Amino acid sequence: MDTALTRLVGVRHPIVQTGMGWVAGPRLVSATANAGALGILASATMTLDRLRTAIAEVRCRTEAPFGVNLRADAADAGDRVRLIIDGGVRVASFALAPSPELIAELKAAGVVVIPSVGARRHAEKVAAWGADAVIVQGGEGGGHTGEVATSVLLPQVVDAVRIPVVAAGGFFDGRGLVAALAYGAAGVAMGTRFLLTSDSTVPDAVKARYLAATVKDVTVTRAVDGLPHRMLRTDLVAGLERSGRARSLLHAIRRAAGFRKLSGLTWRQLVQDGLALRHGKELSWSQVLLAANTPMLLRSAMVDGRTDLGVMASGQVAGVIDDLPSCAELVDRIMKEAEETRERLMALK
Repeated sequence: MDTALTRLVGVRHPIVQTGMGWVAGPRLVSATANAGALGILASATMTLDRLRTAIAEVRCRTEAPFGVNLRADAADAGDRVRLIIDGGVRVASFALAPSPELIAELKAAGVVVIPSVGARRHAEKVAAWGADAVIVQGGEGGGHTGEVATSVLLPQVVDAVRIPVVAAGGFFDGRGLVAALAYGAAGVAMGTRFLLTSDSTVPDAVKARYLAATVKDVTVTRAVDGLPHRMLRTDLVAGLERSGRARSLLHAIRRAAGFRKLSGLTWRQLVQDGLALRHGKELSWSQVLLAANTPMLLRSAMVDGRTDLGVMASGQVAGVIDDLPSCAELVDRIMKEAEETRERLMALK
């Protein structure tokens, strides 16, 4: 299927696997790339050395284009950009709007820049700064999310910018891909659907919790880091929502210390990242420290398999997913469903 996205990044199918922390590692990314979609490596939870190794590992596993996701507000964002350039990565994906300087540096090196946004004004801003495309996530998406549904947000952004728009939030099959294309998108991005594949390294016990979830088991809470965060409702999430401020802060400090050790960041860098997160979001200092806690809560589930001690970011689509195909099987199925859907629509003429 030929779209503005496939032409821009050089993939066969207009499907993107999002850069999920602790989930989108070399195995999942390379499997996605080999299936003809765009796999995006999650780097925010990696040290610089680990990112360098991960990029090299993906390149050993596939000759297809892939991307790297990074935090534009991270203290070492410039160093990560240079790793992307030196590693011959095709796409740089950003969870927050990158600066015009970072965009210019990447584009000068031939890297395609695709920020993720959750509002029309953000899409307009990065488009004006030179972004090549945008991923637009509606409120159905997992992780940090907004309040506007994809079906409302997507057409707003498509009408507002003149660069390819990739739709995210609520997509899991070929019907959704066709719907996104009908809205004017150039493709779809999916996180939870790729997490629930046999190529994902997420522990089986965690995958089982996702597969058992209903749509009503996916909630939005501010208890984890002070920001709206869509995840599976568990006893831990309910406990965090009931916890007092002092208890939550104590847990946050302990887990932030663990993340500092794993990530290689200094306390000063963690504080700088916290300041960047606090800016414009009206977070208290206790919420900033809670935000530093989030990577460790996610790691407990996504790496260690501790569904009792970790949180599981999730799109609402977890409630309608019931299998674990390989990335190749998933992409092939989506494209087949999309073609069948298009044929049915043509038959209505």
